[in-house]
Amino acid sequence: MLIFLGYIVVIGSVFGGYVLIGGHLGALYQPAEILMIGGAAVGAFIASNNGKTIKATLRTFSKLKRTKKYNKAMYMELMALQYKLLAKARRDGMLAIERDIDAPEESALFAEYPMLLSDPMIMAFLTDYLRLMVSGNMDPFEIDALMEHEIETFQHEAEVPAHGLQNVGDGLPAFGIVAAVMGVVHALGSADQGAAEMGILIAHALVGTFLGILLAYGFVNPVAARILHQVAEAVKMLQCIRVTLMASLNGYAPQLAVEFGRKALYTAERPTFNELEEHVRSTRNSAGGS
Repeated sequence: MLIFLGYIVVIGSVFGGYVLIGGHLGALYQPAEILMIGGAAVGAFIASNNGKTIKATLRTFSKLKRTKKYNKAMYMELMALQYKLLAKARRDGMLAIERDIDAPEESALFAEYPMLLSDPMIMAFLTDYLRLMVSGNMDPFEIDALMEHEIETFQHEAEVPAHGLQNVGDGLPAFGIVAAVMGVVHALGSADQGAAEMGILIAHALVGTFLGILLAYGFVNPVAARILHQVAEAVKMLQCIRVTLMASLNGYAPQLAVEFGRKALYTAERPTFNELEEHVRSTRNSAGGS
């Protein structure tokens, strides 16, 4: 739950520092300013997006709690599964895996990898292109171009909520200024109440600028950045599948094909050559014993 940890650090640092210099937290609680800034931001988000984008953004919030779905262990499982599928196809012919990819939930081979089986994005991408390979009617370059196009489409669609939130974050400081200006106008309209009261009203007005900037750079924009990171992880998973399948289509042995896939990974999740070799060897031995 790193996102909530980050929020705690932001809140503790900003408000804690304010208290240390002798500030009173009660002065920062301005419901009218919060209503103007928050309401304007929500309204601008609704006005600038369509229904699909709004629904996609709401669905994305439920995925933010996960820290890292596509980790090194999952990549190892993916490459082991691809090795088994490609080895079976190389040994018995492409038609040998047709039943596995047509009904992966009923396949004993896929059942060994429940993490992958529970991920609809991975399963759809992997089985769709294995099905095209089984058909044997497409040129490898055509399959590669199709995979690239699908990955690009997935990335653009998955990044839509992040871009929507970034636009809101970029607008929040301006909405804070709007709220502050309105507060200053109210303060100037109350000039007859004396300098002390007017000073309090101006201080309250400046809270709007503070809240707009804090909400933008402390809360909304980090969420957009987090979504972009998660999209990048998912895209890298698809690229790993693409590179492995293309290596197989170009005639490389399954063990070399998964090595191509390993090279496509980020260094933080990429297993070493020996780790992958040992993992594939244990997979091959278990497949031979079964």
